[in-house]
Amino acid sequence: MKIRVVNGPNLALLGKREPGIYGNETLDDIMAAVGRRGAALGVSVETFQSDIEGELVRYIGQSRGQAEGLLLNAGAYTHTSIAIRDAIAACGLPCVEVHLSNVHTREEFRHHSYLSSVCVGVVLGFGGYSYQVALDALVWHVRERLHK
Repeated sequence: MKIRVVNGPNLALLGKREPGIYGNETLDDIMAAVGRRGAALGVSVETFQSDIEGELVRYIGQSRGQAEGLLLNAGAYTHTSIAIRDAIAACGLPCVEVHLSNVHTREEFRHHSYLSSVCVGVVLGFGGYSYQVALDALVWHVRERLHK
């Protein structure tokens, strides 16, 4: 099984960007931990990051036939991008929305997600560990779906 992990804008700045909110781990640290967790689950993990909405849309759209599921931290695009929402719906893969912080304890504009309605679940608020929780849940979901 292959899972694609898609990271949006400003996530390459993790470790330096607002550590009081996002912690001190870098994106590379988090992705390495996700890769280790994937290996423990017998899953291949491929990661991608872009600050550009169109590149994220293209990568998600090209995921059909390349992976069995997606983990997506779209960053601020979560709250603005119908294009990313449509790409998730169009690719037909199960997707888990991931956030490092609990967006519901933050600014009001972060409380709405255009993505949640086309995702199988949302994991948020556990820092970098959110990705590992999301990976566990997505792998479980895909394996359960294959057995039905």
